[in-house]
Amino acid sequence: MEREYKDTFRNINRSLKGEDIRMLSPLQLAYIGDAVYELYIRTYLLNKGTPVNKLHNEATQYVKAKSQSDILHALKGFLTEEEKALVRRGRNAKQKSIPKNADVMDYKYATGFESLIGYLYLTGQDARMMELFDMIVNIPMGN
Repeated sequence: MEREYKDTFRNINRSLKGEDIRMLSPLQLAYIGDAVYELYIRTYLLNKGTPVNKLHNEATQYVKAKSQSDILHALKGFLTEEEKALVRRGRNAKQKSIPKNADVMDYKYATGFESLIGYLYLTGQDARMMELFDMIVNIPMGN
């Protein structure tokens, strides 16, 4: 019997629900958020028609810690109180190490940003996530 694969990717998370998701550590949420955000940016750049030889460099402009920190500051006025609390939890999470090419505060804010994205993804808040992503791609990215 052939398995039905409709919406399989979106339905990978079958066991984590409500309270289970709220009990995840901010670093676990950031782990998922990092992957979801990276996939969104890569897909966005492909859809935008970015030449193959520029994909990596352009993606890096969106996903590096400094950019994520800047994005979070730009979105601050658009976040709900619950989202701000999630960001704070992520930002204040104890990190075992900070990459040598990242500023400590930028890295903490980036972790907060990724925690928020991970939470929105795991809780199925796709419309809200896409609303934020639509704002993000309109924020000028520096080098």
